[in-house]
Amino acid sequence: MTIDEEEAGQRIDNYLLRVCKGVPKSHIYRILRSGEVRVNKGRIDQLYRLVAGDTVRIPPIRIAEKSSEHAAPGAEFAVVYEDAHLLVIDKPCGVAVHGGSGVSYGVIEQLRAARPQAKFLELVHRLDRETSGLLLIGKKRSALTHLHDQMREGTTDKRYYAAVKGDWVNKRQHIRLPLHKYTSAEGEKRVLVQAGGQEAHTIFSLLKKWHNFALLEAELKTGRTHQIRVHLASSGFPILGDEKYGDFAFNKQLHKATDSRGALKRMFLHAHQITFTHPDSGERMTLRAPMPAECERFLTSLGAPV
Repeated sequence: MTIDEEEAGQRIDNYLLRVCKGVPKSHIYRILRSGEVRVNKGRIDQLYRLVAGDTVRIPPIRIAEKSSEHAAPGAEFAVVYEDAHLLVIDKPCGVAVHGGSGVSYGVIEQLRAARPQAKFLELVHRLDRETSGLLLIGKKRSALTHLHDQMREGTTDKRYYAAVKGDWVNKRQHIRLPLHKYTSAEGEKRVLVQAGGQEAHTIFSLLKKWHNFALLEAELKTGRTHQIRVHLASSGFPILGDEKYGDFAFNKQLHKATDSRGALKRMFLHAHQITFTHPDSGERMTLRAPMPAECERFLTSLGAPV
C-alpha cells in the first residue's frame, strides 16, 4: 500500500487497525512485533508515524467474513452542510453514533455503507444515542485533525436545547461540577459528580418557563461524557425523558398526555447550534438544526410561558 497525503501522520498501528477491519487487535500487534509489516522495506515499531509516499507491506491476513445479518444497512441522514472536507448531519433521537456496547451499528457505519465510494468518513465528536442534533463527520483526515484540535483548544461553540422539570429561576447560570466516569455492575458506562473528577463547566440560559418546566440553552465550555445531563440532574433539574439520570417515575407519566400537557416519549436534549472554523477555508461557520417536531409539539402543549 502507498500512503497518500490524507493517510500521512497517523501511527502505523492505527492505520493497520483501520485497513484490516475484522482482524483482532492482538494479531495486528503480533505481526508488527514480528517484523512482518514493513515500511519502505524496513522494520518499524508500532509508534512509527506514516509519511506521504511510504510503501507499507502488509502480510496476507485472513479476515473473518462478516455475516450479512450484522452488516450495517446503508442510510443517509438529514444533511445540514456538506463539502469535500466535512459532512454535518441532523442526527435523529434513538440512533447511536457508532456500533459497540450492545449496538451492532450506528450512524457512521450506516453512512459508510450508503457511501461505499467515500475513502474516509470519521466522527469528529459524539452525541448520546437519545440526543438529537448536529453531528460533524470528517471526510478527510486533515479536516478531522483540524476539528479535533479546535475542540481540544475550546474554540468550538456547541449549544443544546434542554427541557427540564422544576422551577428554574436564574436567567443565566454557570454550573461547574467535577465529573467522574465509572462502569456500573451491569457494565453500563455512567457519570457522577465527584470531587477529584474531571473539571466540567456548562452555562445554562433560560429561554422559556412554565409551571414546573423550563426550556434552557446549554453552552458547553468543556466536553465531558453526559455533561449536560449530569450537571442538570445533580442540580435538581433532570432533563425530561432522561432514562439514565432523570426522574424515572415522572418520565413514565410523560409518556401519556394529560389535560395540561401533551405526551413526550424521548429525552428532550437537542444539539441545535455549533460554531467552528472551517478546516480548509479558515472561515468561521455557524450551523443550526431546528428543534425536532415532537419536542416543539410538547412545548406548544404547555401553553403560554409564564
